[in-house]
This record gives sequence, C-alpha cells and structure tokens, in this order.
Amino acid sequence: MTRVPAQSALPEAVADLVARLRRAMRKAARARVPTMPLSVAQLELLSLVKENPGARSGDLASLLHLAPNSVSTLGNALVSAGMLDRSPGATDKRTVAFTLTPQGAHFVRRWRTTNAALLESAIAVLNSQDRQILTEAMPVLDRLVAVIDEQAQTPTRTQAPRIV
Repeated sequence: MTRVPAQSALPEAVADLVARLRRAMRKAARARVPTMPLSVAQLELLSLVKENPGARSGDLASLLHLAPNSVSTLGNALVSAGMLDRSPGATDKRTVAFTLTPQGAHFVRRWRTTNAALLESAIAVLNSQDRQILTEAMPVLDRLVAVIDEQAQTPTRTQAPRIV
C-alpha cells in the first residue's frame, strides 16, 4: 500500500497512482479478455464516439488530446473493421462525422463490462473501512476530473520538458 504523501508531493503521487491504476486495469482486462482484437486507443475512440455520436474527427482529436491525423488513422481503421460508420458532417459536408456500428457498440459494452467487473471484484476485497473511504472520495475525484478537463480547455503555455 502506498504511503499518504506530503501535501507538496500530492500531485506527483496522484499522477503516479492514476498511471498505475490504468496499467493494472489494462493488464487485468487483457487477461480476462485475451481475444479482444482492439487496442486501448481504439476502444477509447469508440467509447468517445458512443458518448458523442456524430462527432467530427477534429472534435474527437481535441477531446482525446491527440493529433487530428492520429484520430483519422484510428477512425479509418475502425471504419475498415466495421466498428464505425463515417458520413459527411451535418453542417459542413467537407468534414467527416463518426457513429458507432452495432459491432462497435458491442465492443464498447464488452470492454466497459469487463472493466466494471474487474473493479467490482477488486473493491469487494477491500475491507469495509477502505470501501467507505473510496465511496467518500468519489465526489472529490469527480471534481478533480472536472478541474483537469477545464484546464485542458484553457491550456497554459509552459515549456514542456525535453525528451532526448
């Protein structure tokens, strides 16, 4: 179990915990459904299209914080695989809008069900005090997500660390 960090170390500790949780969830979900033919990036795009039917490629790129050409590449692969339908945009026929096919919706449901089952079984192992703390933390985590989402809409211009 991770120690509770000092206030000054909290941002780094939360980022580390979220990254480890995401990796653990991906690993466990892949173990439960080893036949899943889609990557996590593809599943995230399908999930986002489910939440935003008819979204344009640029809108999806913005929501995923990916380059538009990356979303186009993912979207084209999912269209070819029969997971997404592509149609001209509603207001601008030069743009492309995506919607889920029944097969794409099936994979989103399957992935979400797998993740929910993983969390349900993991939470059941926690003692009642830990489950209560987790329940009480949910509103704070929701607010944290909302603040981070808002920051993503109004990014500050800071120097990114150089990767060499």
